[in-house]
Amino acid sequence: MTALQAALLGIIQGLTEFLPISSSAHLILARAFFGWESGGQFDLAFDVACHVGTLVAVGIYFRSDIGAMVLAVTDPAGWSDAHGPSKLLRSLVIGTVPIMIVGVTLADIITRSLRTPQVAGASLAMGAVAMLFAERVGRQARNEETLSTGEALGLGLAQAAALIPGVSRSGAVLTVAMVIGLDRVGAARFAFLLGIPAIMAAAGLAAIDLAAQGIPHGAPGVFAVGIMSSSVVGYFTVKYFIRYVSRYSLDLFAAYRLALAGCVLFWIVWS
Repeated sequence: MTALQAALLGIIQGLTEFLPISSSAHLILARAFFGWESGGQFDLAFDVACHVGTLVAVGIYFRSDIGAMVLAVTDPAGWSDAHGPSKLLRSLVIGTVPIMIVGVTLADIITRSLRTPQVAGASLAMGAVAMLFAERVGRQARNEETLSTGEALGLGLAQAAALIPGVSRSGAVLTVAMVIGLDRVGAARFAFLLGIPAIMAAAGLAAIDLAAQGIPHGAPGVFAVGIMSSSVVGYFTVKYFIRYVSRYSLDLFAAYRLALAGCVLFWIVWS
């Protein structure tokens, strides 16, 4: 993998991690379309490195919320609050449980069996239909601090489903959150914050695997390029996406997903 390829894949990651269109699907499809496959484990590790870049981006953007939750941990009395940072932190902890369980038990199966253009295309289409449904049935009358324990767990299950390429971490959580009544901004904020522990865990596991197998020649350099490009693009993407969903529906992203799924189907049949 060249530095230019790493930069372009990092840009794709930065754009698609926070937009509800699936970063994993776009990275898989970009490699398949342009013939940029380097090898299964290396590609997966590079994807995780790009996720670290987006983790930096979301950490900077939500630094005030993260700081408030950190302070809430040091205030035992605050844990009884029905709203505010403590309630949000509890919801995030509960929502993180499903992806940790699924990641430990099924990650290898998903990596070996489902990282294909066919799976990504099908998931893109199904996610688009679900997104259109959520826009039309969701009441959008609540924010992320009103989530119950069961609802937080359900959003965690939605995030776990996003281990399947094409589902989209932000898209799945956004869709389910809107169905249960959250407004788009609250749903987006919770989706982005919920992704932080999952990305940290995935990056840690990938680092352990790389250390055990040996780091390929040239990997640190291209990983650094991917992290830098995904973090810069990711920051501006999350900033302007939240502004977008405060005014407009997700129909544009659903249409894009359907169009991309159609292109994937055509490419598979034609090739």
